[in-house]
Amino acid sequence: MLSIRNVDKIYHSRGKPDVHAVRALDMEVKAGEIVALLGSSGCGKTSTLRMIAGFESVSAGSIALAQRPIHDLPPARRKVAMAFEGYSLYPPLTVRENIAFALKAQQLSRADIAQRVDGIARLVEIEDILDQHPRALSGGQQQRVSLARALVRDADLYLLDEPMGQLEPQLRAVLRGRIKGLLAERGMTAIFVTHDQTEASALADRIAVMEDGVLQQFAGERELKNRPANLFVASFIGEPPMNLLDMAVTPQEGGFRLSAGSDLAFQIPRQTLDAAARQALEQAERIKVGIRPQRIAVGSGEARLRVVSNQWLGDQSHIAGECAGHLLVAVTQGKVAARPGDIVPCTLEAHNLHIFGADGVCVRHAEAR
Repeated sequence: MLSIRNVDKIYHSRGKPDVHAVRALDMEVKAGEIVALLGSSGCGKTSTLRMIAGFESVSAGSIALAQRPIHDLPPARRKVAMAFEGYSLYPPLTVRENIAFALKAQQLSRADIAQRVDGIARLVEIEDILDQHPRALSGGQQQRVSLARALVRDADLYLLDEPMGQLEPQLRAVLRGRIKGLLAERGMTAIFVTHDQTEASALADRIAVMEDGVLQQFAGERELKNRPANLFVASFIGEPPMNLLDMAVTPQEGGFRLSAGSDLAFQIPRQTLDAAARQALEQAERIKVGIRPQRIAVGSGEARLRVVSNQWLGDQSHIAGECAGHLLVAVTQGKVAARPGDIVPCTLEAHNLHIFGADGVCVRHAEAR
């Protein structure tokens, strides 16, 4: 198990303001778990990975692996294997020698080393370049060599920094499945950095969403989508992202009315709200609400959507349109015969709404389905 406790990372540069890259990070990764650090560029995910590996010092807090404090240990003593986004291969060595480098330190036999190198090479499809040198390889090939060199090792933890960012989509999809199978079959604990939601969902058991150096939410994909902790997670997770609306709040007997003009309104019964949600609505004149595009039904209902665009993606339609002054996106599983400028009926139901307090924290989630 990996335990990260109240970890900060502050970069100091002479003559420049300090950069607080990671702030009070607390998280635990279970043995055999695959975790994704997901976020936009500069959110602190790579700094976190490098602190775990030992390539960056910890400004505050502690890191323990298998109940061993490791934050003060040099990288070679941490029992961590890492694949870098920048590859970091040894130029004088062939691909085969690069992959086998760490295995030689384990005093394995030549036959065992050859077997393990050949096996991992088949997994990432680099058997045909084992005798070449890094300078002769493409970026995607170098990335697969770096990945193979990390995964072939015996380690307590595997750290993968954007492990497939340079690969073409078809190969990336194939390798995701193979790598997840390898990690699961061998019970390997792994953390990987990515900005790709599809990759995070395909590989990870849980996803740590980061922004501005802060861990926003750490949960499985389903929970991130259905129970986002705050406005950032709600707007960041999902494709297309959640629709967010600014609505007026009117207290009524037995509940609240949320409205965006006369064309779009919802009744929220008081008994469906917990104390935090009731307090947020009682104190607000306006409030943010969200609804997933998949929860907007197009073709029937009292609301009206003026179509801006209608995209058929082969298995679903993404329809963007204006409704009560808001731009909304709806996703349907069939084709919809609607052109830009057309007005189509749609249904938005109160039980599908997420409600966010003034501080951005989600105080009421849509009903599960």
